[in-house]
Amino acid sequence: MELTHTQTYTQPPGFFRRLSIIDWFYAIGLVMASLYALNRFGAYMDVYEEVILVLAAPTFAWLGWHWKSVRWLMAVLAALALSAVALYGGSLEMANQKFLLKYLLSSQSAILWMSTLFFLSTVFFWGGFLARSEFGSAIGSKLCWAAVVLGFTGMLVRWYESYLIGTDVGHIPVSNLYEVFILFCMITALFYLYYEQQYATRQLGPFVLLIISAAVGFLLWYTVSRDAAEIQPLVPALQSWWMKIHVPANFIGYGTFALAAMVGVAYILKTKGILADRLPALEVLDDVMYKSIAVGFTFFTIATILGGLWAAEAWGGYWSWDPKETWALIVWLNYAAWLHMRLMKGLRGQVAAWWSVIGLLVTTFAFLGVNMFLSGLHSYGEL
Repeated sequence: MELTHTQTYTQPPGFFRRLSIIDWFYAIGLVMASLYALNRFGAYMDVYEEVILVLAAPTFAWLGWHWKSVRWLMAVLAALALSAVALYGGSLEMANQKFLLKYLLSSQSAILWMSTLFFLSTVFFWGGFLARSEFGSAIGSKLCWAAVVLGFTGMLVRWYESYLIGTDVGHIPVSNLYEVFILFCMITALFYLYYEQQYATRQLGPFVLLIISAAVGFLLWYTVSRDAAEIQPLVPALQSWWMKIHVPANFIGYGTFALAAMVGVAYILKTKGILADRLPALEVLDDVMYKSIAVGFTFFTIATILGGLWAAEAWGGYWSWDPKETWALIVWLNYAAWLHMRLMKGLRGQVAAWWSVIGLLVTTFAFLGVNMFLSGLHSYGEL
């Protein structure tokens, strides 16, 4: 349609022009925090760690601009973690002497609260889902957010606690099964909460929280049976800055693959007429499943490349057909094939949903089964 002399075309403002003063203050605060940390702790970092710290500010600024909830989440986490640091006063013994540390902010207390809140969130999500109660689902969502806050607080405080044990012991808490299971729960929950807001539906919460609760159940069993919560020094191969980026990237993949599988379960149930009137439209389920796998595949690919670079530094070769590497390749090929069929052949429907569910079984074996039944260079988290 042509514009007449009375019509005008207004181009939408650019991305940066849409940002508010609060958005810019948020970004400036992140930059200042990064510069302070660089000045305060730069002497303990190598050049790679300094680069990661500097890049963290624009990365989290963009994330907070795109998803506003991240801003208050980071503010709350900073307040809680810094409060815990102040209460410790440089002594790990304070964990059993200070009330707030003992019952809330020490790493083990915060992670136990996280576990409880995730279980309660699952109960409220399912109660609201089955009773068609928006109130129950809303409570479930808030409990999930609370679990995320306490979980990340626990990880940040655990990081600090490791340095209180000794500077030679201190490390980012992503080095063993106990720590990465917490990370898995956090990432899966965050991605769910993002999609909950983007699609304005809480009807996927009951399904996604099931896989998170299963992970929490394993975490608690592992903690009790193996005393896994105890902070241990890193083995030599893990004493590398590669761990700080390889492991989180890997678990973004694992978390989003798990989310896609649970959405796949919901898709299958809806197509079979089970709880169909309570679930979102098939188009929504299909879109969330596709986007989750696309994000997960991207980060899993990055993690695999980073893992090869780390292997070359640690073991002298990029690839050794270690069981963990072999199964990581199987996982990668599985989701590469899923995305290829989606983009090239228009894969949709129950086939795509079942494929995502089976993909979770493959991923679970790559994550846990290899540790249970196979041994190799990656045997750092034996069961």
